[in-house]
Amino acid sequence: METTAKTRRRFTKPKALLGLTPLLASAVVLTALLWPSAAATTPDPVGMECSAGATVDLAAATGHVYTPDGNSVFMWGYRLNPAGGGGTFQMPGPTICVTQGETVTVTLTNPAVGGVPEPVSIVFPGQTGVTDDDATPGLFAGEADPGGAAVTYTFEAGEPGTYLYESGTDPGKQIQMGLYGALIVRPTMGADFAYNDATTQFDPNREYLLVLNEIDPALHRAVELGQPYNFSVFNDDYWQVNGRSFPDTISENYAPWLPSQPYGALVQVEPYNAASNPLPALIRYANAGAVNHPFHPHGNHLRVVARDGRMLKGPGGQDTSFEDFTRTIGSGQTYDLLFKWTTVDSWIDPGGEAVPVTIPGLQNLVFKDATTFYSGDPELGEQGALPQGTTSYNECGEFYFPWHSHALMEFTNFDEGFGGLATLLRVDPAGGCP
Repeated sequence: METTAKTRRRFTKPKALLGLTPLLASAVVLTALLWPSAAATTPDPVGMECSAGATVDLAAATGHVYTPDGNSVFMWGYRLNPAGGGGTFQMPGPTICVTQGETVTVTLTNPAVGGVPEPVSIVFPGQTGVTDDDATPGLFAGEADPGGAAVTYTFEAGEPGTYLYESGTDPGKQIQMGLYGALIVRPTMGADFAYNDATTQFDPNREYLLVLNEIDPALHRAVELGQPYNFSVFNDDYWQVNGRSFPDTISENYAPWLPSQPYGALVQVEPYNAASNPLPALIRYANAGAVNHPFHPHGNHLRVVARDGRMLKGPGGQDTSFEDFTRTIGSGQTYDLLFKWTTVDSWIDPGGEAVPVTIPGLQNLVFKDATTFYSGDPELGEQGALPQGTTSYNECGEFYFPWHSHALMEFTNFDEGFGGLATLLRVDPAGGCP
């Protein structure tokens, strides 16, 4: 996050999981075994990363993204274009964060080398008064030709909220190829509010952006080879959150083994406490794909407070926000949701009554390859004794819940589950992990 400084937590993969099947748990273990933690020089390991502000230079680029089944897919995208060069391809495009009322200036170049081999552009759904100059006129916006002059878009950031920016040139093809990113407009009320409304205050250290999309690798291969692109035969085989498929989604931001996919999607919170942790997390959903995705925060409800950058209010200003268990995010839609995780057991209230749990005898437990997800204790929040030589993948007794598409074919990587359009919610004990 670009807001306040905070303590960096080392992210290790889980041992104790709630609501995950053994197969999903095995995928998380594999992630832990194969991939080391990112270097300490990276930005915050979890949470939304603002990569650009009100003045940003972008370039169209080509590159590849990696999938957990060992494949790679050819993509187009927007990358940062710093003065003097040095920008690299990324998926999705840089997250642009601005404040309501700011003048936003976005310059787009389409380089002759490393760029997209056809005109490209940017449109900003939800923003008004967008102008462009020095561009080839296009159907929806001025375009940047391959190797030609740059185009500059200017507008005043309007209503606060979560928005997409995306190509306005042959959008059925170019958005599927990856020409999109997120635009965040913060309210004048402050960066710890989602909107200019006191009810939308959130913990600025708990802000998360989940951008959804789907990929047909056959069409991407056709574009890579210069063959005809026919969207009428579209058949998606990969599904992504922030340009990654699960379990890559739970790896930290800027993980070095995902060089073109900088944004992680792990959601990390602590239990609600009126005194010590009163503010909710802010979850931002955005669907950059052509398919509607029913996204499901397993075992949890989130309060939907806005859609497409507009608060849910009645004609008289009545609060029409609502609790939701599964939210179908339509193609091109965005939602803003507030989330508090609550519990009633002694995990967060040492003086309370614990839920009666019979601890299985160690002789009745199976430790696969000398590793386990079992905490060794019926109440998560502390580590219990485990057999000598058993590796624990739990850091401090935290809970994990899968957040995933409820269209279960999207919960796969090329038909192999679990994967795809999914991430995890991590709930740390009160006060966080040591």
